[in-house]
Amino acid sequence: MPKALLETKIDTVPLLAKGKVRDIFDLDDKLLFVASDRVSAFDVVLPNGIPDKGKLLTQISVFWFEFLKDLMPTHFITADVNEFPENLKPYADQLEGRSMIVRKAERVDVECVVRGYISGSLWKELKEARAAGSNSLLGFDFPETLQESEKFPEPIFTPATKNDVGHDENISFAQMVDAVGKETAELCRDKSMEIYTKASDYARERGIILADTKFEFGFIDGELALIDEVLTPDSSRFWPADKYAIGKGQPSYDKQFVRDYLLTLDWDKTAPGPELPQEIIERTVEKYREIIQKLSA
Repeated sequence: MPKALLETKIDTVPLLAKGKVRDIFDLDDKLLFVASDRVSAFDVVLPNGIPDKGKLLTQISVFWFEFLKDLMPTHFITADVNEFPENLKPYADQLEGRSMIVRKAERVDVECVVRGYISGSLWKELKEARAAGSNSLLGFDFPETLQESEKFPEPIFTPATKNDVGHDENISFAQMVDAVGKETAELCRDKSMEIYTKASDYARERGIILADTKFEFGFIDGELALIDEVLTPDSSRFWPADKYAIGKGQPSYDKQFVRDYLLTLDWDKTAPGPELPQEIIERTVEKYREIIQKLSA
């Protein structure tokens, strides 16, 4: 297994931002996204990464940007290092397979989340609401019989605050309207639902359930565009359809192996995090590779 790339070192262009996984460099009117092999869990970046994780995430995003380009504009330009500016060519060994050049956008500072099934933070919040005697949450009235991982009659849009540090927080659509304006909120909602439906139908034909996902949008030359990563295991829940059963958590194509392992440790979920054993790393890589193979079949 190759060595994990934890840091990118590019001296010819300025580093604009460093996230938990991705490094973003400024190319004047464009941006260079580089997906490292860093892995985070419970908002802590772990000491050792997942080799090739960044390449796999980039490959998935590029696939979806191409698949969705007829629905709306995207910020994606190219992931071919041969088309990169000359001042990036000396760093091709770092950039190959894990980077893309995108257009700059005026970001809409709300995460646009679409859920076809109840899971994750929404399930946790619904259980808390029920404990307080209510089945209402974020403007929705949920059935009293709704169980974990159950499919909604129709997908729902549950935006979240865009927090650069810490967890995003679920908000109502009315709160999103207050934050970004009615026209932008409705446009983001409608496009999110349209993209989710197309992607979900495609995945389902290949034996995969797209349980939920989050999108980011931004304005480019006054037009709304799909930006950031899209429909990766880091931003979405993909479940194997042949193992689906309501009333419990589902096996998934993401870093759940990492979270499950960490929960067995005596760790308080603050930095520094523990190192991952080789078995957990290998199983996580297998899941990322499997989702790519199924989607591109």
